[in-house]
Amino acid sequence: MTRVLVVEDEPQIVRALVINLKARKYEVDAAPDGATALQLAAARHPDVVVLDLGLPDMDGVEVIRGLRGWTRVPILVLSARHTSDEKVEALDAGADDYVTKPFGMDELLARLRAAVRRAEPVGGADGADDVVTVETEGFTVDLAAKKVNRDGRDVRLTPTEWHLLEVLVRNTGRLVSQKQLLQEVWGPSYGTETNYLRVYMAQLRRKLEGDPSHPRHFITEPGMGYRFER
Repeated sequence: MTRVLVVEDEPQIVRALVINLKARKYEVDAAPDGATALQLAAARHPDVVVLDLGLPDMDGVEVIRGLRGWTRVPILVLSARHTSDEKVEALDAGADDYVTKPFGMDELLARLRAAVRRAEPVGGADGADDVVTVETEGFTVDLAAKKVNRDGRDVRLTPTEWHLLEVLVRNTGRLVSQKQLLQEVWGPSYGTETNYLRVYMAQLRRKLEGDPSHPRHFITEPGMGYRFER
């Protein structure tokens, strides 16, 4: 069963989430503040985290950074903050998606399922992966093992960073449109959230490019999309 950690200090929201998640056969742990959330995450190893940013003891972005120090678990932010800057800050800290309050339960559950899918091992039921390893002069992408190695060390990527990298690597040398990337990585209801792409491409370049300001591998085609080159 998929285990969900709900980090939320509003009891009525926690109750609604727990009821709906358990009805769909999820196992659920709940934390009313950031400190409890970090302790529960370490003890219970959830498969996905639903996180409110407005917590009583610390900002949710601090919780994201705390989790990202040791785990790639998908993080779905749930918050009343509406501005683009605040969303980008959460994504830049390592969140995988962002749902704004008030929210529809069906949409939240759909995004949660998508976040879990992105974290699943590469290779679907058919197991047909044509390309297994892609090497550049600076790093190696192992699609089967779901790992990236740079200078002899594994590079820690979030599930969303990995999924974006995987789509680009599987289309090496080909332009992948912004809409295609958004829909493949975040889901079919996405298509215009180009700020997500900007944030995550910047993170991939920072982690993998020798000179992130002059990328050799993650190429932007302005107004169209992105292309991966070896």
